[in-house]
Amino acid sequence: MIQNFINEEKSLACVHCGLCLSACPTYLETGNENDSPRGRIYLMRSIQSQRVTIEETTMRHIDLCLGCRACENACPSGVEYGHLLEHARDYLEKTHRRNFFQAFLRRVAIEQVFPFPWRLKFVLFFSTILRLPVFRWALPRFAKESLLLLPEESTSRKPPEHSPSFTKEIGRVGFIEGCVMQVMFGGTHDNSIDLLNQQGWTVITPKKQNCCGALYAHSGQLEKARECARNNITAFEGQKLDAIVINAAGCGSTLKEYGQLLENDPNWSDRAAKFSSKVKDLSEWIAPENLKPSNREIKVTYQDACHLAHPQGITAEPRELVKAVAGDNYIELPEADVCCGSAGSYNLTEPAMAEKLQTRKVRNLIDTGAEIVVTANPGCLLQIQSGLKKAGSKMKIMHIADYLIEHGG
Repeated sequence: MIQNFINEEKSLACVHCGLCLSACPTYLETGNENDSPRGRIYLMRSIQSQRVTIEETTMRHIDLCLGCRACENACPSGVEYGHLLEHARDYLEKTHRRNFFQAFLRRVAIEQVFPFPWRLKFVLFFSTILRLPVFRWALPRFAKESLLLLPEESTSRKPPEHSPSFTKEIGRVGFIEGCVMQVMFGGTHDNSIDLLNQQGWTVITPKKQNCCGALYAHSGQLEKARECARNNITAFEGQKLDAIVINAAGCGSTLKEYGQLLENDPNWSDRAAKFSSKVKDLSEWIAPENLKPSNREIKVTYQDACHLAHPQGITAEPRELVKAVAGDNYIELPEADVCCGSAGSYNLTEPAMAEKLQTRKVRNLIDTGAEIVVTANPGCLLQIQSGLKKAGSKMKIMHIADYLIEHGG
């Protein structure tokens, strides 16, 4: 007997109208109904009702989903596709035996490295050695492509525990340091905290916080995600904060959903909901009227990070910030809210589809004629940087915090 791994009522909210099809990046690439949101929901329900067995072909359709959740914005019925997907993957990972390569890649190379900053630092150090010509020529294509996704330079450092306001203090906010962000984008953390300090916020970064759990939640390891959530809630409780600010879209989406992640745990559900209610993306907490316009004539465009635009519904705020600095030099990007192919660790587990989406994104970026593309997620930064490099483009990609500080003064 198969357990009910997805909420039947939530799955039945899908009326199979098909409005999600044009929003789904993988369906647009394959044209296969099973690679669409409604097709995948049908597969989930069929597995649960034992009309379909768990086979490699079934898993492929679920694995190929980016989890970008663009379908949720397109859905008139309010289907919570992201939550259905996470619970389906959680069940399938427990019951389906993967081949050795995929099991090693997911359970060891990704899940035992990325959530742990010190391990990630070691991988970055080792990657600098592998980039040397004497080693690089011998690497398989997959390894060479993976190296392109890593930054050539990283600024690894932890933010200070207490960063006082530069002006009269208007309040206190907590700061999420993350895993990839603190190891690869320490300079972006510095700029994020500077932005907050400039606008009157004292920033508190608790030492005992850990990975947000997004990587686990998206890859079918929900109990590990819950453990991360409990640790972070404990780390921030008692700090008397006006908000908890995050500068990584994927992490922010998960942090805002701790209430749902722990809704069935009576000891944590209320605490989780309270924590999530305070989480704010950097772009929705910074006031655009306090930014200075740039005096440089540089064309700029903005790429929506999927987990900022879709589950969080934040699209106008970051654009207002960029426009406050760029002015008339801002150019809107076609298909700005279509996934670039990063999707957490998707570009490692599904490199072929990720490359197709990367190529599509880079083509649209180059066509804008912009010199800088701004985004709000580390995965997007690395994926697009890799794509621009392969395309021979000199376009620069920047995190929104870096752009606002470096160009807005």
